[in-house]
Amino acid sequence: MKSLLSNVRGDLTGGLTAGIVALPLALALGVASGLGPMAGLYGAIAVGFFAALLGGTPSQISGPTGPMVVVIAGLFASLSGDVGMIFTAVMLAGLLQIVMGLTGVGQYIRLVPYPVISGFMTGIGAIIIILQLGRLMGHETSGGTMGALQYLPTALSDIDFVTLGLGLGTLLIAYKWPAKLGKFVPGALAALIIGTLVSLSLDTPVLGEIPSGLPEIQLPIFDQSSFLLVLEAAFILAILGAIDSLLTSLVADNMTRTRHDSNRELIGQGVGNTVAGLIGGIAGAGATMRTVVNIRSGGKERLSGMIHALVLLAIVLGLSPLAAQIPHAVLAGILVKVGLDIIDWSYLKRAHTGPRWDFALMVLVLGLTVFVDLITAVGVGVVLAALAYVRQIAQLQLEEVKKIPDSLGDPEEDALLKETKGKVQVFSFGGPLSFGAAADLGHHVREKVKGGSSALILDFTRVPSMDVSAAMAVETITSDAKTAGREVFMCGANENVEKVLDNINAHQSGIRVFDTRKQALMRAVDLINSSGKVSR
Repeated sequence: MKSLLSNVRGDLTGGLTAGIVALPLALALGVASGLGPMAGLYGAIAVGFFAALLGGTPSQISGPTGPMVVVIAGLFASLSGDVGMIFTAVMLAGLLQIVMGLTGVGQYIRLVPYPVISGFMTGIGAIIIILQLGRLMGHETSGGTMGALQYLPTALSDIDFVTLGLGLGTLLIAYKWPAKLGKFVPGALAALIIGTLVSLSLDTPVLGEIPSGLPEIQLPIFDQSSFLLVLEAAFILAILGAIDSLLTSLVADNMTRTRHDSNRELIGQGVGNTVAGLIGGIAGAGATMRTVVNIRSGGKERLSGMIHALVLLAIVLGLSPLAAQIPHAVLAGILVKVGLDIIDWSYLKRAHTGPRWDFALMVLVLGLTVFVDLITAVGVGVVLAALAYVRQIAQLQLEEVKKIPDSLGDPEEDALLKETKGKVQVFSFGGPLSFGAAADLGHHVREKVKGGSSALILDFTRVPSMDVSAAMAVETITSDAKTAGREVFMCGANENVEKVLDNINAHQSGIRVFDTRKQALMRAVDLINSSGKVSR
């Protein structure tokens, strides 16, 4: 409680400001989802309040975001507007996030590579803009991203220039609103108010009657014929919301010099989304812009996010008749700005100076996000990034194997190696040995073994870990050496590496094992001196 009330004045200012900023976005995103403006407001209230109360990032403001709305709009189209099933998906997404938080998945969400995040966020921004193009020109489109693109030529052939002017004017105000005035009235809210006032003298489509008062409870519905579709959407919403929220948490950490609790944040977001589904709200996540506005306005603790939600609740209970006059074109203009803000311009400007593979991965994920679906885009991106990383590490591991050292870095060991007169070769493995290098490990050792050598020393001193694939490759090396009549010495393996080698039986009969490389060299010298060659 002390922490909750430690910054009351700043949290009150931050929460009020964030609530005002959130109003036009919640209305616009609710309309974009297909479920209506009130669904956007209910979602902002539920997720905003409970994520602030129970989450792991005190200064974060949560509510409907572009990425979440894109998924819900797709589900709305797939289910032909079956509202009950959509809210069931939102509830399931919330429950999945709670499970993710309780099982510690939060720490792994942060492992998604930046090019993948950049690609799907930019793709989501592009989708939001594409879906609003028809509405800006005075048309209502359906069928998702591809439907909007296919309808575009029709819209271009029959533009309502009054609607287009209103939408573009709204967009211009949102972008060019003076920063000095923005301290009192945020740009998005100013664009909403001015655009709506201008539209009163025009004949443009408006939102129409909006129900006021408290929402009705939406109980979950389970229909076997569409359950898999709902479950898939819930999974995407849970993962996407987790990534979106934790990225915003990192932004908040940088601004407040604090450290968030990832798993607690997922639990808070999960409770918020579960409640949102129950009261007929759309799913939400941590919202970067609203969080930044909150922090810059003085908000630091959970109270700010809770006040932001209560401000929206007050608006729902008393001002819905005014919201009914807001034109679709005005909301479309605001949404285009949301889409443009989501696009990762900072990376796109610098992409040509970075690694080509990372940029290619970003473009691939972007394309899959826009033209296929989000889960495919993220899944393919993560798998390709992981494979590229494994390949990179494998190359480093193999480079270490290829290096036959002229000096071992220790005078005594160098002297012992010299005594073997070239009959003993040392292979020093470096870094964790994994399946990435396993396929080529034996090949590279065979390439480097000299014809006159009669013994190999396999040095694992610099190997912290090893998987089964690498252990099997080591067994191949030892088998090849024994078949060629060479003695094999192993040394330096730590407890973990030793255990893997033992389990795979890479320590075959006749393989000599030593704690240190020096011990292995001493034993090799003794055998050479006693027999003229290394013998068993």
